[in-house]
Amino acid sequence: MQPEHMHENIEALLETLHLTPEPSVNGEDVFSAPNQFMPHGRVYGGQVLAQSLTAASITIPTDRPVHSLHGYFLRAGDITKPITFSVDRIHDGRSFSTRRTQAYQDGLPIFSMIASFQDEDPGVNHQMDMPTGLPEPESLPTAGELLGPIDHPVAQYWATQRPFDLRHCESPIYMSVEGEKVAHQAVWMKSLSALPDDPMLHRAALAYVSDYTILEPIYRRHGIPWATPGLKAASLDHAMWFHRFGRVDEWMLYVQESPSAQGGRGLSLGRIYSRDGILLASVAQEGMVRVPGLDK
Repeated sequence: MQPEHMHENIEALLETLHLTPEPSVNGEDVFSAPNQFMPHGRVYGGQVLAQSLTAASITIPTDRPVHSLHGYFLRAGDITKPITFSVDRIHDGRSFSTRRTQAYQDGLPIFSMIASFQDEDPGVNHQMDMPTGLPEPESLPTAGELLGPIDHPVAQYWATQRPFDLRHCESPIYMSVEGEKVAHQAVWMKSLSALPDDPMLHRAALAYVSDYTILEPIYRRHGIPWATPGLKAASLDHAMWFHRFGRVDEWMLYVQESPSAQGGRGLSLGRIYSRDGILLASVAQEGMVRVPGLDK
């Protein structure tokens, strides 16, 4: 990928995360924001997740970073229409604040989220260690190198227009699933270029990128590549816990596993580490997974 494309992709991400204040409605804070292009015409779930978190964060009256969020994807969003975000200031206590964000298109909710924010407090401290023995990100191929030669709009978007560099420690599952069919994987990731030194922006961008590959352990376990004809997949909900601050413009390792899949749904869990092994966040998502001809 050429440097100018890298810069353009980051500028597009920053534009998407820049919310415009609108007149208050029923006492709630209201914002609007544009969408990023997606080749299938539907709003990327990580985008509306990150925008909803940004909207909630703007209304926090003190320096309280987000520590958790829980959201539901209700309807597919349309990239040709702007999104309106309504924030209800549910609670502001001595240490915690709670916000509910609803994202709307055409007056209908497409995403609903509750997020909690907390003052930085001292306390007990431990974490699960990062896996060892994995390849370094510099030794792995980029999505651009793998997908660039494929003349298909989705492949070209993944190769050249995403604002993050994603490198699978195992071979990726874009076109085929190689090796053992296991329900776990690890992915190195970072933004394509530097981001401003705004902690809120880095947390929103972390939420954004957390949605890209979280369901892939389900597909890997059953040998289902993204290119499977007729594959229907969609995020249903997304929960995230922010443990420690980290910059998303530095390499992070996303360790993922799926404990169960059934009934046309699958659950994936993830842990995001800084390159030096600091546990930054934990993620859980259930998704719809429907594969033609696959009934078990």
